[in-house]
This record gives sequence, C-alpha cells and structure tokens, in this order.
Amino acid sequence: MKKALYFEILNYKKENLDLLFNHFEVIRLNNPSMITPDILKNVSVIFAPLGYFFGEDIFCMSPNLKVVATNTTGVPHIDVERTASKGIHVISLKDEKEFLNTITPTAELTMGLIINITRNVIPSIKSVLDGKWSRWEFGGQAMLSRMSLGIVGLGRLGKMVARYADAFGMKVSYYDPFITHSELPPLCPPLVRGGWGGIKDEWNYRRTDTVEELVSDVDIISVHIPMNEENRHFFNKAVFSKFKKGSYFINTARGEIVDSQALIEALEKGIIKGAALDVLDGEFEPDFSNRMLSHPLIRYAQTHDNLIITPHIAGSTEDAWYLTQRHVIEQTIEYMRRFQ
Repeated sequence: MKKALYFEILNYKKENLDLLFNHFEVIRLNNPSMITPDILKNVSVIFAPLGYFFGEDIFCMSPNLKVVATNTTGVPHIDVERTASKGIHVISLKDEKEFLNTITPTAELTMGLIINITRNVIPSIKSVLDGKWSRWEFGGQAMLSRMSLGIVGLGRLGKMVARYADAFGMKVSYYDPFITHSELPPLCPPLVRGGWGGIKDEWNYRRTDTVEELVSDVDIISVHIPMNEENRHFFNKAVFSKFKKGSYFINTARGEIVDSQALIEALEKGIIKGAALDVLDGEFEPDFSNRMLSHPLIRYAQTHDNLIITPHIAGSTEDAWYLTQRHVIEQTIEYMRRFQ
C-alpha cells in the first residue's frame, strides 16, 4: 500500500479520513514543520496545507513522491514548475470548473457581508446587547435594489455573486480584462427581476475598461481575482482614491491583493464608508494567529464599526468542506490507480 503524508491542520472530515486510510498507509503529522527526511523517503502522496511551501527542499528528499494534493483553488504554496520537472502530479481544485460550480458558500458569504456592512448589522446587535433598543442610528444607506455592485474578476465566483446581486435587483458592472460581455451566458429563465426593480431578458452587466472606471461609478465593490505577483496590492492608495465617495469594499479573495494601510486611510478619510473582509495579508504564515492582534486592519476594526473582519470563513460550510476534501482524495486515488 502506498504511503500518504497527511497533516492534522487540514482538519479533514472523518468520512474523508476513512477513505484515505482505506487506500493508503497514512503518516499523520500535526504540520509540515515536523517533516523529516526519513518520513519523506517512502512517501508517494503529500496532502499540502496552505501556509507552508512545498518546493525543492521537500521534493529533493522525496524520491518516490508522485502526487501533491490540495483541496484549494489556488496553488501558491506549491512550486508547480519543480513538480512538472520532477514528474510530480499536482491535484487541486483549480481547473475543476464543473465541480466548483456546485460549491457556492463563498458567493453566499459575499452577499452576507454586503448586507452586514451596508445595514449596520453588527453595531446594531452590539447595541441590543448593551441594553439599547433603537433603530434610528442604524439606518442603511439605501436598499440594495437601489444600489450598484462592481465586481472585479468575473470568473466563477464573480458570476455567482453577479447572479445573486441581480436577484436583489442590483445593477451590476464588472472589470475583467480576460472576459468580454459576449462571453456571458444567456439568462435562464428568460425573464428575471433586476436593475432597480426592472425586468430584463438578458444579462445586463456593464463592462468597464479599467478598474478606476469601475470603482468611481458603483456603490459596492466585490473582489474575486486570484493572488499572484501582478495582483499584489492591486487595491492600493491610487485605486482607493478613485472610489466613489461613500462606497463599500468587500474582499473574500486574498488579503495580499489589498494594501492594508491604503484601505485604512480610505476608511479614515470617508472615501470608503465601510469595508468587509474575509481575508488578511499574512494569514497563511504559520505564526499569524500569535500576532494577529497587531495587524493594522484588526487594530482599526477594534475601534471602528465600519470595518468587518471574518477569519476566512467564506468556504466554511460542513458540506463544502466534505465535498472539496472528498473530491481531491478521490482524484488522488484515481490517479494513483491509473498511472502508478
């Protein structure tokens, strides 16, 4: 039976661990910092968690390694060039479009964060717990059906959020240099409500040529682009300065896409009325939890109600965890059966 290296910090569901144990001799470690050369020399499969880099230092000690698997859509923690050169197969969710179209919690949380930040839900809850029952200081800026949403990155998640926003009657615009309006699918059923309560018979998303054009024109910006070096600090001081005054910013993508200090300045100056984040830069570093309270965005949120931060829970539903873990394990089993 082939050996697989599994890390407890992955928190796989019991049913998925049972499947893993049925097909592999599983070596269990708490985290990758516990790896030794003796452990790696006979390992055929590694299940790789975010927060640790799997590159040449691991591969050179793994002469029998055939697969590096991760139940993530991005693989910034895996040196894919080195795996290719060494004949190591990478299994992830990155190109599993049909499967991922059934995984919806990130888009759902995006809409939840939009409602929370625009309707002052959290400060109103705090007010009740403090013994005050009054609605007047918590009035939202507007009905969502009278607000516009700008989506940066109209990929799988961006399209899901656009559909949900459309159901709320929001006007949707987008910036994505890799997609054109003609690539959007026809709407089915043919008539739905949208665009400030009107009826429309086709996708009516407005395409902008630049991100600056988008952010200057809409009430809410939602981010759905991958993290790579080109997108690091995509939202910086220059971009935030172009935001429509009093607008909102939502990020469920990756923290490194945003310049944290520039976002704080935009909030302090009132350029942005509120922001809701499910991700922070540096969150995948192993010691992040020990120093998170010193993060500038968390420090700001401790004393301001116009910034909501959740701990990367966008994909965190029990069924989504089960399904994404299961999918990657099954893909790994099938690959090892067919090619090894």
